[in-house]
Amino acid sequence: MATLGLNHINIRADRALLDALRDFYCEIVGLHEGFRPPFPGFGYWLYAEGATEAAVVHLYEAEPGEARQRESPTYFDHFAFDCTELEAVEAALTKAGVDYHKAIIPLTGQRQVFLVDPAGNRVELNFGTP
Repeated sequence: MATLGLNHINIRADRALLDALRDFYCEIVGLHEGFRPPFPGFGYWLYAEGATEAAVVHLYEAEPGEARQRESPTYFDHFAFDCTELEAVEAALTKAGVDYHKAIIPLTGQRQVFLVDPAGNRVELNFGTP
């Protein structure tokens, strides 16, 4: 077997948080809602620009009474997206009141923006070298 790449991330949450996550990933990160097969549970599939075949973020509604632990010990740190238009993204983050911080990768000059989604997941946005 050969692994070809990351297929998608899945976030499972109650409906209110699911809607907030959809808005965040569409309005802030720049994904768009698209086709989702008719699964029995509610959810959204979010796609990157120009993508129609593979959703990169799956949002799935948790069952009533299902508890997700937010403070479980884990080694997970963040997930990252390749992005464009750094200045426009920063303006959108500022306008939406989303806290973020920036970094530059040594040697390559690639710019990074780090933020947290409504579910508390850390997100990294990567922008090509200047």
